[in-house]
Amino acid sequence: MALLEVKGLHAAYGQTRVLHGLDFVLEQGSITALLGANGAGKTTTLRSLCAMVKTQGEVSFDGRRIERMFGYFPRLRERRRQQAGTLSGGEQQMLAVSRALMLAPKLMLLDEPSFGLAPLLVRELFGILRAINQREHVSMLLVEQNAAMALDLADHAYLIETGRVVLQGSSNDLKSNDSVRRSYLGY
Repeated sequence: MALLEVKGLHAAYGQTRVLHGLDFVLEQGSITALLGANGAGKTTTLRSLCAMVKTQGEVSFDGRRIERMFGYFPRLRERRRQQAGTLSGGEQQMLAVSRALMLAPKLMLLDEPSFGLAPLLVRELFGILRAINQREHVSMLLVEQNAAMALDLADHAYLIETGRVVLQGSSNDLKSNDSVRRSYLGY
């Protein structure tokens, strides 16, 4: 069974075309090698799979076209020809979540996904994380300074102080706790 299938993969750096319609399959549980001399396009192939270079073609992972991520992150569809390193901070967060989802995880560890993002983008990202949790059945462990957003997303929460759990419960219980509201929610 094919885990990774690549059809008609083209890649370029600016006007310089490097890959010219690559086709290959990586079978589940196998080790597949890409061989060739320096400059043959081996590294560019890997960069293409990670959207680090301008590409055309079709890539399927575990029977699903990678483009399904555009359903969660339509902004990435608009930027699909753009190199990953030139995306905005929020778009890079979206790309990181998309890459993680390609592995069909049971668990995602999210470390400050709201860091450096505009409030509107944070709300959008957290809404998408909720949808991923519900549709893809992916469990998530969220580490987040934005306690209000984290508690709105989470089902359960633990409050850690000086390396110890000092409070735990449902997110609703923590949101209604006077100490949590004053110290972490600001009201």
